Amino acid sequence: MNKLEQILVKYWGYSKFRPLQEDIIQSVLAGRDTLGLMPTGGGKSITFQVASLAQEGLCIVITPLIALMKDQVDNLKAKGIKALAIYSGMSNQEIYITLDNCIYGDFKFLYISPERLQSEYFLAKFKQMKINLITVDEAHCISQWGYDFRPSYLQIASIRTIFPAVPVLALTATATKEVVDDIQVKLHFNEKNVFSTSFERKNLTYIVRDIEDKLGYILTTIKKNKGVGILYVRSRQKTKEYAQLLVVNGIHADYYHAGLPGEVREAKQNRWKNSDDMIMVCTNAFGMGIDKPNVRFVIHLDIPESIEAYFQEAGRAGRDGKQAFAVLVYNKTDIKHLINSVEVAFPPVEFVKRIYEAVSNYYQIPVGSNKGTVFDFFIADFVSKFKFEIMRTHNSLKILQQEGYIELTEAMETQSKVRFIVDRDYLYKFQVENKDFDAFIRLLLRTYSGIFSDYSNIDEHKLSKIMGTDVDTIKKYLHILNKIRVINYFPAKNNPLIIYTEERLPQDSLIISRANYTERKDRYIARLDAIIRYATAQSKCRSAYLLEYFGETNVTRCGMCDICRRRNDLELSKLEFDNILEEIKKTVNQNSLPLNDLVEKLPFSKDHILKVVAYLLENEKIKYTEGAMLIWNKK
Repeated sequence: MNKLEQILVKYWGYSKFRPLQEDIIQSVLAGRDTLGLMPTGGGKSITFQVASLAQEGLCIVITPLIALMKDQVDNLKAKGIKALAIYSGMSNQEIYITLDNCIYGDFKFLYISPERLQSEYFLAKFKQMKINLITVDEAHCISQWGYDFRPSYLQIASIRTIFPAVPVLALTATATKEVVDDIQVKLHFNEKNVFSTSFERKNLTYIVRDIEDKLGYILTTIKKNKGVGILYVRSRQKTKEYAQLLVVNGIHADYYHAGLPGEVREAKQNRWKNSDDMIMVCTNAFGMGIDKPNVRFVIHLDIPESIEAYFQEAGRAGRDGKQAFAVLVYNKTDIKHLINSVEVAFPPVEFVKRIYEAVSNYYQIPVGSNKGTVFDFFIADFVSKFKFEIMRTHNSLKILQQEGYIELTEAMETQSKVRFIVDRDYLYKFQVENKDFDAFIRLLLRTYSGIFSDYSNIDEHKLSKIMGTDVDTIKKYLHILNKIRVINYFPAKNNPLIIYTEERLPQDSLIISRANYTERKDRYIARLDAIIRYATAQSKCRSAYLLEYFGETNVTRCGMCDICRRRNDLELSKLEFDNILEEIKKTVNQNSLPLNDLVEKLPFSKDHILKVVAYLLENEKIKYTEGAMLIWNKK
């Protein structure tokens, strides 16, 4: 057993790497910039974690997903691996202590959000660290061709000049060929170096259903297919409504969305993870970072906005390698809504500027100030105050982010934190002189170790139970001690943040690049067209369609999806079907002709030709003219 396998066994309990993992690790250990393309659930995190543990020094992990960042840090700590995270919303003191720990504390991993790379203080501390690897997770975010471009990712290349000999490992689960090339250029790869495994999931059957009665369909389907499942919908309201419908019909279900309190979401998620039959009805806020192997089906009741998003969410089914299903349910109304979403996703430029001005006024930010400032952002309160429509507002903020004026984070759940900022001698005197606080301070010291040297996550509810009082009293103690500068106390919160990445500009100086705006809009429309074509396709294997979208060539049809099953009913081999199809297309594209003439013209069995013609007519690939002539349907 080599050193890498020993690390894998020690910390993860696996005796062998998954395909491609060890190849990627060996590549970065050889000092080569590396791009790893691995499907959702393919074990991307193990590549950089094992690589860093195999050598001295610290691995910097750049990711925009705060929830995933915190999950991975907690998981590493549970394995006895020293890891830290820095993200928007932390106090300066928390950041200073964390960075010093990275320099002096023998830590192995530092997770950071990309906007931190612009901080002069971070860069000064970064130079003092012993870095062994720079990992860029969700690497597609660096490409303007990608579906989730973030300008802050463009700062990553600049930190390479500080440690030019340190390799970069870029990782993503969803990237077209265009994006793959762009990632390597933007990250200043010394040479092209891509490791990719096929995105094909042989155990995952893709099914699409055009159905008006969606609820009736899912009730029937879920009752027939037992096991754990995920049901994705667009709106938070629908998550609750559909979950209640399932429960009323005797199905074990719950709902989840980002608007729920953090402790509620955690409890729901844990119940689902520990269940063998629970259905989670949720928005796309659910699933990131969850690696539950026995998910038997993922059903989308609304069409996602891109193939990339659909592929990632559908890929949460069947990670144990056993048969699983990814089902997309839609109707014609859904497609109309999706087409109409373009105007909501890309509000007029003047409206975007109005949103920028309103946000700046909301926080009373003077022109020319507040670069780098972080604000809690409650969009419901904001749109209510200024009478804006919520989705257009949210998408305007995204456009402002893509132009580099602000960063809008996901809803960020943080635990309450406390640290004593006085020395022990002063604290002792304070306790003697303030008997009302003595018992509470002793409780803090007993319950949380290391509370003098670092911030400790605390639980006000737990403290209230131990002390035999209510939570409000505990919070009152904490706020008073914070006010009189005995402790620093940061209460828990769960909300998005807005970061001003540039100083506030006057509205007439705000530039929304029409070229970039138009290009992004065109790419958005192209992605919508791709997912609509996937949903409405009648003759292309679902798996083959997805694989070709991500640039895989020479793919074969899966034989399991709804399209393939209809073709299988023809009792023709793939080769026979494809040969007949190609000749029919070639013939009727040149000239329209009667069915009998077509049958006589082609060198195949009459029975087989008629079966393929019937299939093509049913799926509207060919049609009859008024003169009963067959022509290729070019719509």
